[in-house]
Amino acid sequence: MIEVELDVKQWGNNLGVRLPAAIARESHLKAHQRVRISVLNGEIIIKPVTEVVLTLDQRLALFNPAEHGGEVMVAPETLGAENW
Repeated sequence: MIEVELDVKQWGNNLGVRLPAAIARESHLKAHQRVRISVLNGEIIIKPVTEVVLTLDQRLALFNPAEHGGEVMVAPETLGAENW
């Protein structure tokens, strides 16, 4: 187990901590990788976000018109050179 003590620094309106290379290496974190940060019983937990690449069919299956506002562009009349 690798353990270090770090200083929390001001970063704009937020607070930040730089992870040492040994910690990043041990936890398999890479630059620009997304992580999920949570707090459980006062302890900060950082977990990598595993990206799931969905196919078009999978994305369309998740689409709910009632939740997402229906058609992207609904117009009672044609808007341009469309011929119906």
